[in-house]
Amino acid sequence: MFSPEHKTEDAETAIIVGVITPQESRWEVRDHLNELEHLARTAGADVTDRMTQSLNSPDPATFVGSGKVNEIERLVKKRDSDLVIFDDELSPVQVKNIEEQVDCKLLDRTGLILDIFASRAQTRAAKTQVELAQLDYLRSRLTRRWTHLSRQEGGIGTKGPGEKQIEMDRRIIDKRMAKLREKLDEIDRQRTTQRKGREAYTTVSLVGYTNAGKSTLLNALADEELLAEDRLFATLDATTRTVELDSNKEVLMSDTVGFIRKLPHRLIESFKSTLDEVRESDVLVHVVDVTHPNYEEQMQVVSETLGELDARDKPTLVVFNKIDAMEDRTLLRRLRRNHPDAVFTSALRGIGLGPLKEDLLALIERDYVERVAYIPVSEPEAIAKVHRLGDVIEEEYVYAENGTSDLPLNGAAEDTQAVARMHFRAAPRNDARLRDVLEPLGALQPADDEEPVLDA
Repeated sequence: MFSPEHKTEDAETAIIVGVITPQESRWEVRDHLNELEHLARTAGADVTDRMTQSLNSPDPATFVGSGKVNEIERLVKKRDSDLVIFDDELSPVQVKNIEEQVDCKLLDRTGLILDIFASRAQTRAAKTQVELAQLDYLRSRLTRRWTHLSRQEGGIGTKGPGEKQIEMDRRIIDKRMAKLREKLDEIDRQRTTQRKGREAYTTVSLVGYTNAGKSTLLNALADEELLAEDRLFATLDATTRTVELDSNKEVLMSDTVGFIRKLPHRLIESFKSTLDEVRESDVLVHVVDVTHPNYEEQMQVVSETLGELDARDKPTLVVFNKIDAMEDRTLLRRLRRNHPDAVFTSALRGIGLGPLKEDLLALIERDYVERVAYIPVSEPEAIAKVHRLGDVIEEEYVYAENGTSDLPLNGAAEDTQAVARMHFRAAPRNDARLRDVLEPLGALQPADDEEPVLDA
């Protein structure tokens, strides 16, 4: 247990609680409580004490056992605490049993993260997504919330839709959730349309643990001044900017919401339209805060979350950020040895941005498909689409006998036609789109193969 810290004026005071099990060591739980304390400070609370309990498995009735609940009750009275925060998600039964004994607000990790998201939400999309996640969380805890709301309590854990739910029952909540899902479907359709308008660009998403420096990196690469703060979940909405990798290649790069250990699944569900930026990206840049003592665990959390999003297998460039703040240069040498394909940067100081752009461009072009297409000049839209979706290496206009196949080009009966011979390369996604357009026009073949790959 830690000694109480100085209480910031007007801040709520909190006690945080964790459980040590055979699956998690005392040191791991200590690190997890450090993160929970950071979350609590982000929400505006002063953590005065932390408590742990060693159990083979969490108690189904009170999570920490009745004896530990008695200890929490005594400490709450002694400190006159405003809330108790648990590092794991509590069941409605556990919440009810603890609240019957401990006379203060009770939050679990999920509720705390939802509260932070509610305070960060600025746009219509973010507010809608957060409210849906909060109502989903509230639905099974309606009894607890009714008790709190009847007291007209404010502060941490009651932001967002909470105050509006005083007279709601589950039926009304379900109705509201249905409307929110309709709004999100509309937002999803709008974003899908926006992404179609960007099909000519390669898309890159910055992913990583919260506060790894993704926004700062996007600022540095795009020469922008987006919100970049040293705090958890500073970014909730995906922000997209054009980044020039070299004189002939621009990409669209998106800064996405940061991941965190035990990220509530309901948040992943609710933030579908925002996280679709990750799912639909061509390439991912995994930004790692190399100064964090648990950076390896954070990398694993990001990998697991990407798995939940069906995005783990996307081409990914790992970027170890904040190298300017590293004191252990031996660790830096070891990281370079163990991660030879990674890039090492300081986004804040602009270190390593050149190699980052070079390696990202090489990763993007690694899977490019190179082809030659013969397109009748009577199909200007198809020619324009090759220019828009591919990198044209060579283009010449010639007469050809039915292109390169035995079939008439574009159904023409003439022995010869004027065609554009286009030697180009394209990303796999755009190559598939071009195949759909060019297949009906004749033969499409690789640059190093004279045999047609596709016939009309």
